[in-house]
Amino acid sequence: MLQLPKTETKKQLVSIDEAYEICRQITADYAKTFYLGTLLMPKEKSKAIWAIYAWCRLTDELVDGVKAKYTTKETLAQWEHQLESVFAGHPIDDTDVALVDTIQNYPMGIQPFRDMIAGQRMDLLRNRYQSFEELKLYCYRVAGTVGLMSNAVLGIGVDANGVPWEKEKPIYVPTEEAIALGIAMQLTNILRDVGEDLQRDRIYLPIEDLHAFNYTEQDLLAGVVDERWKAVMKFQIKRAREYYQRAEAGIRYLIRDSRLPVWASLMLYQGILDEIEANNYDVFNQRAFVSKPKKTLSLPVAWLRAQVL
Repeated sequence: MLQLPKTETKKQLVSIDEAYEICRQITADYAKTFYLGTLLMPKEKSKAIWAIYAWCRLTDELVDGVKAKYTTKETLAQWEHQLESVFAGHPIDDTDVALVDTIQNYPMGIQPFRDMIAGQRMDLLRNRYQSFEELKLYCYRVAGTVGLMSNAVLGIGVDANGVPWEKEKPIYVPTEEAIALGIAMQLTNILRDVGEDLQRDRIYLPIEDLHAFNYTEQDLLAGVVDERWKAVMKFQIKRAREYYQRAEAGIRYLIRDSRLPVWASLMLYQGILDEIEANNYDVFNQRAFVSKPKKTLSLPVAWLRAQVL
């Protein structure tokens, strides 16, 4: 069980190597598909991504974990104060040790981290979203921000302007594409986890989208899988894939050793949408996941795309 860090008392913190190992274990346990992508990175970049993911996971646990019922606005304010301490170079908990080191090795701004905490505040205040515009803000805060955090680690390639007549142009930083990838992955999570979220009285599918297909909240709560539901899901999957497509356009601007893991992560996560379709859109009784053989088969394709796209 993942334990949230405690900030009430000072303690002897672990070494940097031990801190990264804790972050690696958190990533491997809670994000198996994402973790596989990180293993394709150079070791130092993998460690940095694990540190970022561990912080994001602990942040999410504040509102979705086993102790979430005890989380208040003050809890999140304290967590943000701890974040400020990390960015000042003063770790409070073991995982902070790795994040402090990551920030020193890959300078990045604090704002995406603040925005993620703001996303958790949204979860404290609401469990329904009327429109996609409302949901999009939530998705940016809890997942698009991860793309911004990761950009500093992945790095922008000096050879990104691939043709001779573009060599003198300023290097393009794929900020919007990084955000798009985070949103695409969060939309995928939402579609995969519809049934689990209902058990917590949370509906992330925009209510107006349900109504557009004459599907009601009562139908959703009852787990009705009919032609209306399938139409809802097809619409949502199409939207998620559009965000993946936007994200793909930014991968060519990354440093070469970062392109393969990003392509692999994108393709593996996008594969969850394929599995939802294969399950006939029943996300109430089946959890969509990509099998190990399919993951393995996707890697050569990801490698090829990283070379030529």
